[in-house]
Amino acid sequence: MSPVRVFLTGPPGIGKTTAMRLITRELRVHGRKVGGIITSEIRDSRGRLGFQIEDISTHKVGTLAHIHEKLSDGPSVGKYHVNLFNIETIGAEAITNAVHTADVVIIDEIGPMELKSRGFIVAVESTLGSRKGVIGTIHRMSTHPLVNAIRSNPDCHILEVSLHNRDKIPSDVAAGVTR
Repeated sequence: MSPVRVFLTGPPGIGKTTAMRLITRELRVHGRKVGGIITSEIRDSRGRLGFQIEDISTHKVGTLAHIHEKLSDGPSVGKYHVNLFNIETIGAEAITNAVHTADVVIIDEIGPMELKSRGFIVAVESTLGSRKGVIGTIHRMSTHPLVNAIRSNPDCHILEVSLHNRDKIPSDVAAGVTR
């Protein structure tokens, strides 16, 4: 039997990360050990300032990208300055560790910022080559070779998150893993 491979996609702000948090919680309730990463927005009263990345096993958190934190060696994606160090030491490490310790690897998100890191790409490719279940999010407009490979892989199921299905997706995905 093939491991579950589900990837959520959809427009920004539709609820993909919220769905990933709910899926993670539901899998834990059903006794599944989960590991990997969740990304979330960094906001203040003026709006979105950036994104943080969290290892869901250790709860280690760091800045993924920020409009004000310019790193000399980090690339930019739009107005955001990407923190490659945190993508690799929190993101890639969490994914790699999850392959060894978890039943299901959570990867939120495989997007333009994360894909600036070669270490992150290798960690995701290694995970996809493993026998672990993977639940992730992919950037809707990405044409990166890794995202294209996920989209074209018949073992990977892509679910478009919308206003109509976003409340049902977490329980449906978790049920598919816990069967």
